[in-house]
Amino acid sequence: MLAILGPTASGKSGLAMELARYDRRVELVSVDSMQVYRGMDIGTAKPTQEEQAEVRHHVIDVVDPWVDYSLSAFKQAANAAIEDVESRAKVPVLVGGTGLHLRAVIDALDIPGQYPEVRASFEDRPTSELYAQLVELDPDAATKMEPTNRRRIERALEVCVGSGQPFSSFGPGMDAYPAIRFKLLGLRRPRADIDQRITERYAQQIADGFVAEVQRLVDPATPGLSRTAAQALGYRQIAAYLRGECTLDEALDTAIGATKKFARRQERWFRRDPRINWVDIADNPMEAWPALMRDYEACT
Repeated sequence: MLAILGPTASGKSGLAMELARYDRRVELVSVDSMQVYRGMDIGTAKPTQEEQAEVRHHVIDVVDPWVDYSLSAFKQAANAAIEDVESRAKVPVLVGGTGLHLRAVIDALDIPGQYPEVRASFEDRPTSELYAQLVELDPDAATKMEPTNRRRIERALEVCVGSGQPFSSFGPGMDAYPAIRFKLLGLRRPRADIDQRITERYAQQIADGFVAEVQRLVDPATPGLSRTAAQALGYRQIAAYLRGECTLDEALDTAIGATKKFARRQERWFRRDPRINWVDIADNPMEAWPALMRDYEACT
């Protein structure tokens, strides 16, 4: 089975669409932790309604944005989608850039349980303090995440405290890269190119109505964004603008900066996996077509 991956704005979704147009048996399975939320369309760069009508997509628009959606639930949904596609003699192709979610599927990770009462106890504690506690309880896990990535720190610490076992003890571990039934094709661009594409994409999203999309999601008449949905890049910054805490330009500058940092983290995450076949892209993602064809034909 084939998975097309890479950092945000690398062009993987467009390449996957071209593959599906080339072979009408292909159906795309999204590996994006934010495209699962209904109504979060523009800011997550979700495939358009026209694209979804042309090519069948899976694990998109799964839950409402006020629902917490766990990694375990994502893994279950993705596996169910793969089974469904294969049962109809179609070809599932994974596409996305959420590294942990991809590995949960391709490596069948043993995902630890949730301990909401433990997580609730972290609310008033600074991120630096939580990270220091994680270093003490599970130094292996701590070295594999940014000291400022509160969501990942909270999750690892929640498992350490709630289960009494190190977070890093679950599954084969993030440093293990066993044989899998997937071909992994990665798109790699120069950082300056990724940065420019991120900036241009935000400009297009604003033109497409991103501000109005966020306005609907944070309207007082709605339940609001869940803890997991609120992590989506751009939404928090636009929400701050709507509350009058900054100008739109300031919100965009902050969102662009955060997204560039996120792209760097994605690069570091994927770079560790020796199973990925990397293709360097100078301009058009279709430059990867020959490598894509080799991997795809090996799968089918």
